[in-house]
Amino acid sequence: MAGVFIKPNSTGYADALVCEAKGLESLREVLRDQGISCLRVPEVYSVSESELKVTAVDSCSASPTTLKMFGEGLARMHKARQPQYGWGWNNYIGLSPQPNRWSANWGEFFVRDRLGYQVSIIREPSVKAAFEDCLSTYQESLVDWLNEHCTHASLLHGDLWCGNVLFDAEDPWLIDPAVYCGDREADLAMTEMFGGFGSAFYAAYDRLYPRSEVYVQKRDIYNLYHYLNHYNLFGSGYLDGCRRGFSLLKQAVTNS
Repeated sequence: MAGVFIKPNSTGYADALVCEAKGLESLREVLRDQGISCLRVPEVYSVSESELKVTAVDSCSASPTTLKMFGEGLARMHKARQPQYGWGWNNYIGLSPQPNRWSANWGEFFVRDRLGYQVSIIREPSVKAAFEDCLSTYQESLVDWLNEHCTHASLLHGDLWCGNVLFDAEDPWLIDPAVYCGDREADLAMTEMFGGFGSAFYAAYDRLYPRSEVYVQKRDIYNLYHYLNHYNLFGSGYLDGCRRGFSLLKQAVTNS
């Protein structure tokens, strides 16, 4: 057996590691079913409320080759069509609960269960009221716009920033997922939130599955979910990002 990495549960949620293990297994399953060998996911050896045991990754800096493999593997994973949007159980996005359900309507799911949920748990009354008002005003247009520009459901990692992708000397590895099924460009948007993965990754992805003409607008809307989550977790340092996201949301749906 390969080396074992033991992750303790420091989240405060008893089922957090169980949800993470389910997410890892779901990612492994779609990679296996699609015959994707250029992108890997740690094997789950055991999981309990207190700890998760998975394959240890001997991580190092990414190379142009492993970045290219990551782009190709992710594109092929996203090409695999899933039957519905959402997910069959609730899980977590970082240290926050992530409510899920199955839906045939991507725009409605994202607006209600992603943006709407995060806005609903904002503690500052004036900020919450302002964001609720904006979401209420534009939600119908946003739902229609997102549905117009999403061709099918893909299995998403869900929290695909640079800290959740490891590279060893031969392969890229996905870790710490917050999986659900949605617009594949929600995953790509998150890759750009904290610096991105460089040109080799994006060029490889686009060769197999080019991003849409409205990717830039969608990127700002999808990353609003993560800005709201970070604001709720870490405070006012992310508030300007939330406000900018709502402003760009309004521009996208009113200029379409």
